[in-house]
Amino acid sequence: MRFFIVRHGETAWNTEGRFQGQIDTELNEKGLSQAKLVAQRLSGKKFDAIVSSPLKRALHTAREIASTTNHKDIVIENDLIEINHGDWEGCHADQIEAQWGHLLKKWHKTPELVTMPGAGGESLCDITKRSVSVINQIADMYNGDVLLVSHDAVIKVLFCYWTNSPVSSFWRFQIPNCSISIIEMPQSDSLFPPRLLLMGDVSHLGNSFSQLQEQKGL
Repeated sequence: MRFFIVRHGETAWNTEGRFQGQIDTELNEKGLSQAKLVAQRLSGKKFDAIVSSPLKRALHTAREIASTTNHKDIVIENDLIEINHGDWEGCHADQIEAQWGHLLKKWHKTPELVTMPGAGGESLCDITKRSVSVINQIADMYNGDVLLVSHDAVIKVLFCYWTNSPVSSFWRFQIPNCSISIIEMPQSDSLFPPRLLLMGDVSHLGNSFSQLQEQKGL
């Protein structure tokens, strides 16, 4: 089976450099357009299931794709929700740098050692455990292709897992808004690891070879 992985469309906080985490932001005008374009790219594709994070920005993206793939039901999976940034949620990157400069630098240099400050704050280890658990369950349930619609940090830790890379490799992966990635999962009796077939493809957005800037906030 294969996972088609789509990151949600752009939000205002993506462009502003705010850490949104689990705050339920909506797609902005560009994000709405991106969702329609990725839906057109996948038009007519048959999925055994469409599975989405519960947050609006992911669900709206999933619904656009569902409308072009004749897939009526979307499975909402809470464990695909974005990392909880704790006290950083809603804060601009510059504000975080002023108040938590040392921790922000650590987040960028050694992200595997950081737990987000404040109540509910998660680490990359935390989100790896919950996201890997659910995608392995999904892989056991379906034989055909499954669409996952999720978030930047969750998709990056899944790529660390699928490529057998340490979570310290987190920043090596770039997952733009409404990009498509494809992972082929081995059969249960296979000796082969998961295969990365496509990563972060945005050719359907019209900027396949443009320079993509890393967003300051997740």
